[in-house]
Amino acid sequence: MSHDSEAPVLPVQAFEPPYYVAVFTTVRTQDMSGYSETADRMEELVKEVPGYLGMDQAHTPGGLSITVGYFRDAEALTQWRTNSGHRAAQKRGRAEWYQSYSLHVAKVERSHAFTQEES
Repeated sequence: MSHDSEAPVLPVQAFEPPYYVAVFTTVRTQDMSGYSETADRMEELVKEVPGYLGMDQAHTPGGLSITVGYFRDAEALTQWRTNSGHRAAQKRGRAEWYQSYSLHVAKVERSHAFTQEES
């Protein structure tokens, strides 16, 4: 889900449980230089992780950002967490881009979706 995408806005599909989610919520600082390029690179890198299922993101004008990453199993999530490029971006995020953040990891046991049919 690119930050500058012209693609239609759709949530990630519902997957057959169990699977894992990582919910990363941030409050950004005023200085976001280099952030978009790094976020785009992280999006490319995470897609290379076997077991990565997708990502939803939302941003408010006030700086709150929520990213939900979906992973088939705990091993895929661990592979992403320990990726060297991701680790470097985490370090830069703490030093430059994030005023605060929280990370919540959960195992999904139930999932469903709805899309209204176009008329």
